[in-house]
Amino acid sequence: MKERSVSVSRTTGETHIEATLNLSRREPTELKIELPFFGHLLHAMAFHGGFSLRLLGRGDIDVDAHHLVEDIGIVLGGAFAKVPEEFGPVARFGHAVIPMDDALSEATVDACGRPYLVYTASYPQERSGSFEMALIREFLLGFANGARINLHAHCRYGENSHHMAESLFKAIGKALSSAFAPSDSSSPLSTKGVL
Repeated sequence: MKERSVSVSRTTGETHIEATLNLSRREPTELKIELPFFGHLLHAMAFHGGFSLRLLGRGDIDVDAHHLVEDIGIVLGGAFAKVPEEFGPVARFGHAVIPMDDALSEATVDACGRPYLVYTASYPQERSGSFEMALIREFLLGFANGARINLHAHCRYGENSHHMAESLFKAIGKALSSAFAPSDSSSPLSTKGVL
């Protein structure tokens, strides 16, 4: 069976991103980005989603990490968007609820071709390490738009921002794995016949 692997890159005046996503294998995951905590979250998402991710990301983080985080979302989302284009229909829906100590997070995905983000989180600490927790929304928005998915991502509760974000990214990984699994159907799962 052919491996479901796609690559996407994007260069702007602010960032350079290269991503290879392989939904047929869990390893290797190699992340070369200048934001350690964000890399930790992406690694958790890939590992618990059961897919391989190679990502190179450079950007103007001397200005702010916003551009790099958002553009990684756009590029990684674009890789997911290519999966049904190159390999045929996907299962479409995915859902996961994941705990981590004091935190509980939920993610629901509809790989429907229509981008939409609903995101709720109230982080008790504004940063984890040097990473601003507010940037998670920028990643998720770029990702949902790039992937052309409905993404509902909720940190239900928690006392530690690190735990909340990590449980959320694990849940997103699990939900993506289910939504982008190969479909048994030869046509898109839609009453309209197209997504």
